[in-house]
Amino acid sequence: MSVTRMIKRSAIAALLAGAAALAAPLAVHAQQNTLRVVMHSDLKIVDPIWTTAYITRNHGYMIYDTLFAMDGKGDIKPQMVDKYSVSADNLNWTFTLREGLFFHDDKPVTSEDVIASLKRWGAKDSLGQKLMSFVKEWKAVDSRTFTASLNAPTGLMLLALGKPSSNVPFIMPKRIADTSPNEQIKEYIGSGPFVFKVDEWKPGDKTVYLKFGKYKPRAEPPSGMAGGKVVKVDRVEWRAIPDAQTAANALAAGEVDIVEDTKSDLLPTLAKNANLKFFDANPLGNQYVFRFNVMHKPFDNPKIRQALFYAFNQEDFLKAVHGDAKYYQVCKALFICGTPLASTKGMEDKLESNMKKAREMLAEAKYDGTPVVLLHSTDLEVLTNLAPVAKSLMERAGFKVDMQSMDWQSVVARRAKKEAPSAGGWNAFMTSWVAADVLNPVGTAFLNSSCDKALFGWPCDEQLEKLRDQFARESDPVKQKAIAEQVQLRYLEYPTHVHLGQWKKPMVLRNNISGNVVAPVVAFWNVEKK
Repeated sequence: MSVTRMIKRSAIAALLAGAAALAAPLAVHAQQNTLRVVMHSDLKIVDPIWTTAYITRNHGYMIYDTLFAMDGKGDIKPQMVDKYSVSADNLNWTFTLREGLFFHDDKPVTSEDVIASLKRWGAKDSLGQKLMSFVKEWKAVDSRTFTASLNAPTGLMLLALGKPSSNVPFIMPKRIADTSPNEQIKEYIGSGPFVFKVDEWKPGDKTVYLKFGKYKPRAEPPSGMAGGKVVKVDRVEWRAIPDAQTAANALAAGEVDIVEDTKSDLLPTLAKNANLKFFDANPLGNQYVFRFNVMHKPFDNPKIRQALFYAFNQEDFLKAVHGDAKYYQVCKALFICGTPLASTKGMEDKLESNMKKAREMLAEAKYDGTPVVLLHSTDLEVLTNLAPVAKSLMERAGFKVDMQSMDWQSVVARRAKKEAPSAGGWNAFMTSWVAADVLNPVGTAFLNSSCDKALFGWPCDEQLEKLRDQFARESDPVKQKAIAEQVQLRYLEYPTHVHLGQWKKPMVLRNNISGNVVAPVVAFWNVEKK
């Protein structure tokens, strides 16, 4: 071989070695700046106004932003809004957006976008519907300023616009927000801290988000859902791993960084792993519920629904899912225990599995043995064991139960159907609300009893609606408490659902993950991977 050829080969080898040396730290950097997370459910529905499903709400917080947000103390703070004012008679509100807000298509966020988004949200959400009943007109003053004129004063304005959980008043471009709230949107463009990579979205595999370079965080530190949403990773991947043990193994091996929800019986083992840590993101926890469909037999009869307050007990449900009592709390209060509106009024003899009383009530109501089509979610660990417990208790009380098993996203799709149970509809399903969603009569979506405007289940009760209106108009905490107790008593007469206790569970994450925010929603801004 000639000397010249040897020199050339050496030079090429040196170049390749140099390229490899450069590529290695770049690969490490890419690995460090990609956050891999196993969420509680796979993302299949991506319109956060069309559904209340929490995985869709979480997706919403990735790509959209809100006008106001609830901080860690429960106070409502401006988010997209720079400043706002209200007239002395509390009938006229003026809002001005922050400068420099852009959608992911590089178009500025305008007042017209905001108004269209609020109208779509207000047609669907329980709290939004109640707020809109007070609003006479939304009006764009200029590109960044808009007003709300009210027909009566209400304390709901900031509470509603800063609502932290489903449905959240996310802001979308007007052309998207003009979609009927009863139809799903087909474009997924927001102004939030992350961009949704639609081309990489593979339901059943992964969902991908990229840092939005033009996002302008607030200057304040993050607190709850409020403050500066500073993104510290370049990419977030939600990995769909439905088996809890497989997800735990992936976490232990460093293949994923966070598991939002894992089986309670795996927590003691994970706690022994020196590379992992627990994070309690939501100290107030969550509330289990059994939801009725009042449109069809047998639950069109309130007396038959009342029987379940005697057939059910909370501890059977809570133990079946969580086992360890440190992860659950029996709480007969309709509104979360430990919060201002919590009360056990009217609940003294309820939720004790008094089967004799339950059977007597079914006899009085002339229950004719109509089967209850109970939807059973099989792929969410926090829900899977609930429906079998309900079936067992209901059958002991004298109900006939047809439990139909399916994944959670199928439950979400089916519960929107109004058809008879025999034609693909349903009678009942079980779910869980984050505590922030069930703190008062107006925010508790399942109490909405406005008939066709109510959430799936469609309760229709003029008295409950009048009480919710009274609460919306009242600002005195003492009087609000009294109204909330009246709501609870009416709820026992006209049940919209049955509340079945409180629970909470920590997220599990690797030690190199930091900055997670304590909030009722899993947030990925401020999260750092070292």
